[in-house]
Amino acid sequence: MDAPALSSSRGVSILLRPPPPLTLRRALSPTKPYSRIKTKPFFICASTSSDSTVTLLDYGAGNVRSLRNAIRYLGFDIKDVQKPEDILSANRLVFPGVGAFAAAMEVLEQSGMAEALCTYIESDRPFLGICLGLQLLFESSEENGPVKGLGLIPGVVGRFDSSNGLAVPHIGWNSIQITKDSGILDDIGRHHVYFVHSYRVIPSDANWDWVSSVCNYGDSFISSITRGNVHAVQFHPEKSGDVGLSILRKFLDPSSSSKKLAHGKASQLAKRVIACLDVRANDTGDLVVTKGDQYDVREHSDEHQVRNLGKPVELAGQYYKDGADEISFLNITGFRDFPLGDLPMLQVLRCTSENVFVPLTVGGGIRDFTDGNGRYYSSLEVASEYFRSGADKISIGSDAVFAAEEYLKTGVKSGKSSLEQISRVYGNQAVVVSIDPRRVYIRNPNDVKFKTIKVSSPGPSGEEYAWYQCTINGGRDGRPIGAYELAKAVEELGAGEILLNCIDCDGQGQGFDIDLINLISDAVTIPVIASSGAGAVQHFSDVFQKTSASAALAAGIFHRKEVPISSVKKHLLQQGIEVRM
Repeated sequence: MDAPALSSSRGVSILLRPPPPLTLRRALSPTKPYSRIKTKPFFICASTSSDSTVTLLDYGAGNVRSLRNAIRYLGFDIKDVQKPEDILSANRLVFPGVGAFAAAMEVLEQSGMAEALCTYIESDRPFLGICLGLQLLFESSEENGPVKGLGLIPGVVGRFDSSNGLAVPHIGWNSIQITKDSGILDDIGRHHVYFVHSYRVIPSDANWDWVSSVCNYGDSFISSITRGNVHAVQFHPEKSGDVGLSILRKFLDPSSSSKKLAHGKASQLAKRVIACLDVRANDTGDLVVTKGDQYDVREHSDEHQVRNLGKPVELAGQYYKDGADEISFLNITGFRDFPLGDLPMLQVLRCTSENVFVPLTVGGGIRDFTDGNGRYYSSLEVASEYFRSGADKISIGSDAVFAAEEYLKTGVKSGKSSLEQISRVYGNQAVVVSIDPRRVYIRNPNDVKFKTIKVSSPGPSGEEYAWYQCTINGGRDGRPIGAYELAKAVEELGAGEILLNCIDCDGQGQGFDIDLINLISDAVTIPVIASSGAGAVQHFSDVFQKTSASAALAAGIFHRKEVPISSVKKHLLQQGIEVRM
């Protein structure tokens, strides 16, 4: 009979068998890799199975729905690992690791999966590790460590060095350099693939015979490994569009003849163009994509109805085809009384992730709450439901403002804020903080306690300075905290990216607030997404040439078909700015 489910410190439940005998496991220490008595030698063999079933080792964290959808999209069935024996009997095994290194190792060890995984890989059975599924193969990690890994490949997983201004996490579409034939990476070398991680492994003489590609971000790190039938990638093929689907197809069916990809020209990290869909219920209760004018989403007419610019799933699918690098859903209805009652929005995510293979972000109403029956739900539970429904990143707005205010007041990280809870479990790369500031002009920078700037255009009464007041509740309520102070606080609390809006520029089509973007980009070491104000292709090149923003987001100009995404990217290429095509 199966053993009961075990809950790890991350709240992840998995079905357990009794652990392997202690004679098979060395006493573990933080600096020694996982090790065991090897019962069979390492050998090379070729898989001859034509079975259409893929065994998936999903230990319960992060967005694995997108990978499931990609596998099914390619015509394969999925069998989930429930016990170690399922690993040993697999014809092909995919391990999509998400979250923190130590927590993942804890789950693998306590369930007996680590032993089975090592046996499977050492037997040269078809294996594909993704992201953390690559890192766990190495000896140890510095993430909250040192923490030992499976120890199958020499090397230590270390954090990117942000001391020289490098934005960490490494988020976005980067190029890879193929170092040896691997089969699954054929024709991929000049294309962008999607990365989202803060830790990486540096190639060395000890592990070089495993390395099949490297990527440059600050320094050169291992982006994939290959030996025999064993493969692992640091990037996310299920989020890398047609390029990623090609990689998955070649792993799942090496004999398949896939359509040859167009010649790529990738050479470095690309600037991202993100399509944002503001989603809310209209007056008849249907979920629609809308767009505000300085956050007012109703038509200026006698009916005063919510602007309806399309259906969210259909629009997201179209933007994916048009070349959007990410899709961001903002639930501006928020379902503030009962976020988990937001079933239509969860369904939007589920349906979108079936055919959209780029990152999906969702925000709106993600916080702690108590329902009408007195049942308490943590923000982690709410976020987990969105991740399971297809979200890759969670965007937090008003709740992040409250957390930052408390942190600045006390100087203490409580560990209880939504920011801290979600980033601790899913990693800071999964947490975006959406900042909604409003420009406040002043004559003298000493008039306020917040960080001020000398504005490029004077205020209505000739003021030369301004500070940016943060707002909550969709820009309706101002708070006593500046955007600069908020950005620095949320980075310390665990945010991995900042979505920087501007109420003054929203819906105006006059360009991004360059002053604001420079203020925040210079304040933090995490990536910044510029938002609000795009009205022409020139505005995108302006923001990338005049600031260090990693991405630019737009909504209305895409919804109204005023400026197609393809036109934005063609313009950026003409200006010498690398983008994914």
